[in-house]
Amino acid sequence: MKHTPLYGFGKIFAQPLVYPFIPYRTQGRENVPKDRNFILCSNHLGISDPLRLASIEKRQIFFFSKAELFQNKALAWLLRSLGCIPVQRGRGDVGAIDHASEVLENGGIMGIFIEGTRSRTGEFLQPKAGVVMLAYQHHVPILPVCITPVGSKRPRLFHRAIVAYGKLIEPEELGIQEGRGSEYRAASRLVMSRIMELRDPKTEEK
Repeated sequence: MKHTPLYGFGKIFAQPLVYPFIPYRTQGRENVPKDRNFILCSNHLGISDPLRLASIEKRQIFFFSKAELFQNKALAWLLRSLGCIPVQRGRGDVGAIDHASEVLENGGIMGIFIEGTRSRTGEFLQPKAGVVMLAYQHHVPILPVCITPVGSKRPRLFHRAIVAYGKLIEPEELGIQEGRGSEYRAASRLVMSRIMELRDPKTEEK
């Protein structure tokens, strides 16, 4: 999929200005597919996470964003122009799922924070099932990503971070056969475990 106009503008002009405020190092960038659709699945520490992930990836990432952010008309316009998809948390949002399905079917990248909300402490939270449901229904792989704050376990507004990319999790690895709730929950725990494996505790001490 092509960049939305504002996203493309930001990649060219805003990215050099953003990096000094949200510095990062990457690990495992060779694991990122260059020519196929996939779901980028990460833990979530702060509001800078989407900016950081978007600045690393050359292709556009379409992120789920909580619907409350779209109540302000100006902010809603900005988020939609950047390719963000509003989602009602804690319920089955058919509209959001349909939009995500369109992105994946057109060869795009969906960005989803598997915990569904930010971790205030930096610790991992319980995973939600939306990621594996989309992967199973559209037969696309999941790219596990772990964001680790550097120097402290507790994330700050503009924290340094390590962004580690794991190996793709192909749909067949999820163990989903019939689309049952128990299968989705088990698959979600599998994906979360792959994200957790990417965290190097030494980085929190630097």
